[in-house]
Amino acid sequence: MAYTIGLAIFPDAEELDFVGPWEVFTASSMLREREGHEPDRVLLLAASTDPVRCNKGMRMLPDATFDDHPPLDVVLVPGGQGTRREVDNPALLSWLAKVSASARWTTSVCTGSLLLHGAGVADGRRLATHWAFEDELEKRGATVERNYRFVRDGQLLTSQGVSAGIDMALWLTGQLHSPEHARATQRYIQYEPAPPYTAAI
Repeated sequence: MAYTIGLAIFPDAEELDFVGPWEVFTASSMLREREGHEPDRVLLLAASTDPVRCNKGMRMLPDATFDDHPPLDVVLVPGGQGTRREVDNPALLSWLAKVSASARWTTSVCTGSLLLHGAGVADGRRLATHWAFEDELEKRGATVERNYRFVRDGQLLTSQGVSAGIDMALWLTGQLHSPEHARATQRYIQYEPAPPYTAAI
């Protein structure tokens, strides 16, 4: 079965929060197509199709808008400094609530959990977020899990900061298709973290 995956972006979104999962999902799709399966469709979504300037200056071109996209099986919300502004954006929060009601999975990376909380999608759910934002999210009334790279609560899947979104996306790929396929995707992107100051080199 093929799925449609929508990654929301907005000004000052953290690049790796969505580019990491994008690489996982598109690599998975490519491998499935090579094996003769229908590939998943992965889309960048934004308020308009104009270029979006992200947190570190990368500019992205959305594939579709929040008002005009196909039905989504998976929705992903990144974090970044832009979340502090977008949490007061009723149009974005309303869209998140709407698409989450019909999506198979609703996910966030880093402080994207702030937007899920703001949209009411995370009410009564356990969340993960960037370590530097855990206290703030708790002050806003969220239940925060501090010791896990990502947390599943029903169909809600949230991860800690930045690179943790890759871990989450690989796990989700295993749920959408199979653990074996997720491992093949991980091998393809050669994701075997060995940070330079903790690895034996």
